[in-house]
Amino acid sequence: MSTQLPKLVTRRSKRVGRGYGSGKGGHTVGRGQKGQKTRAHIGILFEGIKVKKSLIKKLPLQRGKDKFRAHPKPIVVKLFLLDLLPAKSTVDIALLAKEGIVDARDAAEIGVKILGNGEVKKAFTIKVPISKSAAKKIEKAGGTIA
Repeated sequence: MSTQLPKLVTRRSKRVGRGYGSGKGGHTVGRGQKGQKTRAHIGILFEGIKVKKSLIKKLPLQRGKDKFRAHPKPIVVKLFLLDLLPAKSTVDIALLAKEGIVDARDAAEIGVKILGNGEVKKAFTIKVPISKSAAKKIEKAGGTIA
């Protein structure tokens, strides 16, 4: 007793512009006549109509090579989270990652900065970038900024 498997038919998409044998043969090969969309590659900024203002025109003017490159900001660590760490420890990316406050890979890539939200009661030695208000609070608690 043999079981019959169902027939699966998946047809390939027709490759336009590859002659009569492709099934979409002939002169305009299903792309209409003339214009930007009849060509091989449509530019990434093409939005189809002339009336609507394009996305690039809506964005504010920026100069220089880096105008399309996003500059990620460092990971923010609020000051009250440092109280989770052992007293008199040296705060660096490795310690913050080990204690689970930041992700190790992200912190190594884009960096970490301590901001002054909250209070701190323990003394620490800080070896990562820190804001002025957070630095005052750390020094007031008996810590140092390296």
